[in-house]
Amino acid sequence: MVGVAVYVLVDVVLQFLPPHYSVVSDAESNLAVGPFGWIMNLNFLGRAVTTMCAIAAMNRVGRVSRLRRTGTLFLGIGGLCSAVLAFFPTDVGLGSGLGAATVAGTVHLYVAGGGFLAALAGILVLTSWMRSVPELAKAYLAAFVLAAITAVGLASLGLTAAIEPGLLGLAERVCLAGVLGWVLVVCNAIRRLSRRSGPILPAGTAISEQAPPSAGTAVQGRQRNVGS
Repeated sequence: MVGVAVYVLVDVVLQFLPPHYSVVSDAESNLAVGPFGWIMNLNFLGRAVTTMCAIAAMNRVGRVSRLRRTGTLFLGIGGLCSAVLAFFPTDVGLGSGLGAATVAGTVHLYVAGGGFLAALAGILVLTSWMRSVPELAKAYLAAFVLAAITAVGLASLGLTAAIEPGLLGLAERVCLAGVLGWVLVVCNAIRRLSRRSGPILPAGTAISEQAPPSAGTAVQGRQRNVGS
């Protein structure tokens, strides 16, 4: 949750630093090109770490299932793609922002696109998984809405690149808002769960390992010994 807040804060601060890229028309990756670009590259790495922390939290809620494994796998791929972006700067000033003139720019373009698609797939699968987890039932509606926002943002990203390149940056940020908002909502639900019930034990932990025998059990044991 702290990682999400830091990521957004850094994005906002960089918008006010030269060379003053537009929030509406310029892709977020442009912030990583310029005198303060190294800060955005660190932010890309931070987003990867945040994603892995979210996956670790979700893996401690509910039982192991195919949906959770699949969803966290896709979400993890999205996080790793974010880390890769830090080492391959985008090409700035190519019209729609989805073109590439260098090898690094080409790698950045394909990795960014693949990362968004993987993150969306992971969020959709994990939102479906949440329906079967009673502990996360209260967060399901918000997660569903944010998953829909992510899907709309990603679809808009493709449409703006083809129809209205001047809105590319806005569409990308809508998609990012959906992804980061989803992570924030789900992790907050897990945090509240751990506060109510204490430390979350790994799924499948035996009851005998969680609590000592009750007083009544001990008394019954002594009675049996006396009787024998």
